[in-house]
Amino acid sequence: MNEEYDVIVLGTGLTECILSGIMSVNGKKVLHMDRNPYYGGESASITPLEDLYKRFKIPGAPPASMGRGRDWNVDLIPKFLMANGQLVKMLLFTEVTRYLDFKVTEGSFVYKGGKIYKVPSTEAEALASSLMGLFEKRRFRKFLVYVANFDENDPRTFEGIDPKKTSMREVYKKFDLGQDVIDFTGHALALYRTDDYLDQPCCETINRIKLYSESLARYGKSPYLYPLYGLGELPQGFARLSAIYGGTYMLNKPIEEIIMQNGKVIGVKSEGEIARCKQLICDPSYVKDRVEKVGQVIRVICILSHPIKNTNDANSCQIIIPQNQVNRKSDIYVCMISSAHNVAAQGKYIAIASTTVETKEPEKEIRPALELLEPIEQKFVSISDLLVPKDLGTESQIFISRTYDATTHFETTCDDIKDIYKRMMGSEFDFEEMKRKKNDIYGEE
Repeated sequence: MNEEYDVIVLGTGLTECILSGIMSVNGKKVLHMDRNPYYGGESASITPLEDLYKRFKIPGAPPASMGRGRDWNVDLIPKFLMANGQLVKMLLFTEVTRYLDFKVTEGSFVYKGGKIYKVPSTEAEALASSLMGLFEKRRFRKFLVYVANFDENDPRTFEGIDPKKTSMREVYKKFDLGQDVIDFTGHALALYRTDDYLDQPCCETINRIKLYSESLARYGKSPYLYPLYGLGELPQGFARLSAIYGGTYMLNKPIEEIIMQNGKVIGVKSEGEIARCKQLICDPSYVKDRVEKVGQVIRVICILSHPIKNTNDANSCQIIIPQNQVNRKSDIYVCMISSAHNVAAQGKYIAIASTTVETKEPEKEIRPALELLEPIEQKFVSISDLLVPKDLGTESQIFISRTYDATTHFETTCDDIKDIYKRMMGSEFDFEEMKRKKNDIYGEE
């Protein structure tokens, strides 16, 4: 360990593992350490079930009705992958997909007036949906056609809208869409957590709806994918990639000190030894004095013995409760997966509800989601701080990831990865560039 590295990475969360994979492919010498004996950090999948009970300090062993403990892989942070999104691109370009198997999630649902409805995202579904009246459907269909044809580089597709100036609120007005439709378009299709986007230029929102529709078009049932055996497989896939390119991994390594000189990082001390480095990547738990709290997320892991009502008995789905429907500022999400994904014992379902905390009673805030899941066999509640770095790391060369937010997909995590990459390397992260480098090593495919 007493060697010189280009980059040392602390923590094996998804963000850290993807960055160490990318750095290794880019020819950097990488040392990756984690104080825990398992991969994944905050975004680990816990197995066997007994370990989940211990982690949440639930007394006694899981009841026999839960089946075999080792049939369970329970994600601490629930997220799906958008089929056409950034993480899938990273997986494909780095060929990490060879280590993983994915299944399409069976449906996406949205909450309105206490009930849940399937999210319409194609013209045919929009026309058949009971979420809207007849005239509303026609207007919504027109809007979807507009979005599908929209190309920010081709002014002929703008129809009088300026993508850099016109606000999304004005676009909705132009198509005469009502409040309910605006709610599910912004929150269930564009996947915004709050309504702040309404007064921003519309280009970003239209592109988000396009991403949703294109992801949906790939597999038909829903735009979301989920890996068999749980999300803990993702960091491990990138860890393998890093190892192929000469990265060194060490789990179970207590980090004693980050060594600085003239305000810059020069190494990390663990078990009396010092590894030297030029740059350091880590999650907030390794540098508590360099991050600040910007909020909290509550997550409730629920074990059920039944599919969720009104979801056509789906073995996996996402439910979005738009904030307007429950008088909140931010949405509530539910991710549900089951034994079909090798993450639970036969006939069992795992539903994880999450939201950004807004009051002093977070458990009360999340109740609308839990009511959709009743009866719940066992629940595990966690409230985590949302931490962000205090500075960009340019001076210290310490690059800190953000804590995982309440969203149910990885787009915000990928933005953080690209942002850290840019701060470290001084250039934008380019998928194509990475692909070329890989071809150089493997020879032409």
